[in-house]
Amino acid sequence: MTESTDTFDHIIVGSGINSLVCAALLARRGDRILLLERNDRLGGCIRTEELTAPGFIHDVLSNWHPLFVTSPAYAELKDDLEKYGLEYCNTDRPTAAILPDQSYCILKTSREENVANFNALSAGDGDRYQQSLSELEQSLDLTFTLLGNEFWRWGTAKVFLAALIKRGPVFLSRYFASCLENGRNWLERDFNSEAAAACFATWPAHTGMSPDATTSGQMARIIAFTLEMAGCPVVKGGGFRLVQAFEQLIRAHDGAIRLNADVVQVRTEDGRATGVELGDGTAFHATKSVICSTTPAQLYQRLLDPAVVPEPIAQQTRAFRHGRADMQIHLALDAPPEWVQDELGQVAIVHVTPGLNGVSRAMNEADRGLLPAEGTVVVGQPAALDPSRVPEGKGLLWIQLQELPPRILGDAAGEIDIPPDGNWTESVREAYADRIVDRLGNHIRGLREHIIARTVLSPADLESLNINLVGGDPYGGECSLDQNFLWRPLRGLKNHETPIRNLYHIGASTHPGPGLGGGSGYLVAKSL
Repeated sequence: MTESTDTFDHIIVGSGINSLVCAALLARRGDRILLLERNDRLGGCIRTEELTAPGFIHDVLSNWHPLFVTSPAYAELKDDLEKYGLEYCNTDRPTAAILPDQSYCILKTSREENVANFNALSAGDGDRYQQSLSELEQSLDLTFTLLGNEFWRWGTAKVFLAALIKRGPVFLSRYFASCLENGRNWLERDFNSEAAAACFATWPAHTGMSPDATTSGQMARIIAFTLEMAGCPVVKGGGFRLVQAFEQLIRAHDGAIRLNADVVQVRTEDGRATGVELGDGTAFHATKSVICSTTPAQLYQRLLDPAVVPEPIAQQTRAFRHGRADMQIHLALDAPPEWVQDELGQVAIVHVTPGLNGVSRAMNEADRGLLPAEGTVVVGQPAALDPSRVPEGKGLLWIQLQELPPRILGDAAGEIDIPPDGNWTESVREAYADRIVDRLGNHIRGLREHIIARTVLSPADLESLNINLVGGDPYGGECSLDQNFLWRPLRGLKNHETPIRNLYHIGASTHPGPGLGGGSGYLVAKSL
């Protein structure tokens, strides 16, 4: 074993958005930090490559940053990150949904325009939408307290005690009831237009939820509010430029960074984390904390000696569930996509979907191990916001499929042969991608003829890129109520603490959950 002579205040394992935020804040404060990444590049799920053809710049995994630009981390670090080259491109048309009959709905960054457009689709839809978001705005202090703070803090409790005293128990009861509502109830109550309902039915999936899941209604409303407020920004030149800005910021404050550094053990002594050991035997020491951005299984079953993990935590780790799988299709085009509905060409994310019931059906099929017959197709158009991502006159599509099983038991459409072991093979991957491209061809004129190159990443491919994407789950674990909020990552833990003193757990598997916002990294940095 090679003992390093370096001792750091904080050692951070992993380099996704939460780790970068945490490292930047601690380094700016003057603490000595070491950031360790097992891969050959920083960024976790922020990964940019010329994946299909030269000159076509693809964000391979995550792409859109509305949660980050509205986060307290960005507010605090914005000036520094911009100094190191970060620049965002945006649009006033963040999202839309289009149905098989070509009817569609666009959400804009103007409440007034959205209300008018929804009322035009069906009388009263816009007025009810306005009322729903107005009610959300009346309790934003409570919502952002829940999503932006650690639960087991006196400051969090004080916000709700103050609300109880000032607004009364009936208000709080009504507020929590609205938080628990599912998306279907909200959409069927407030929208007669199928296209308008579809515009929001698709978004809970971006947080790992079905529109029938508890809390998905509130999550859909929060996302609508966020998109109206911030649009759907992308980093100019590709997401890696955000990573580069973080790297320069961390190094400017004497932070140390090591790539190809696979941490195989968190060292402990007398119930306290004291450092880490790498696969090559190198060890580093930490005087204040070790912070791990991992799944629960990675932390409690791989990095820690089983002897130091309390049995209840070990049991809860074994019971932790990962969610539906994700798939990515990247297309390089010889021209910008020509939608049948021309307006959609300038929208950041278009959901091609059969609507609310279709989203629900596809989720159910995936939960039963089936390839959905007609799943929602998330069509991202980053080049519409940032033309620098493609050669002049060309086009690019970033396609995400969120309703897939990690292990396949069958095909709901009965068209694709599934291997006996249920694994994602190249033939299954490409056959399913063909299904998706054929569907998109109904909405984008001549799509197949315009494809220069195509790269498809199955759930198995995603896991091979990032060890935290277990089974292709991009959300750090199933986001059902019993694995969310107070109970994320595990029921027996408080905030981001672990049973080991000075050892902290961050990342999508922890509160406030998935999404490129840096929330858990920010909370831990502030709590230290």
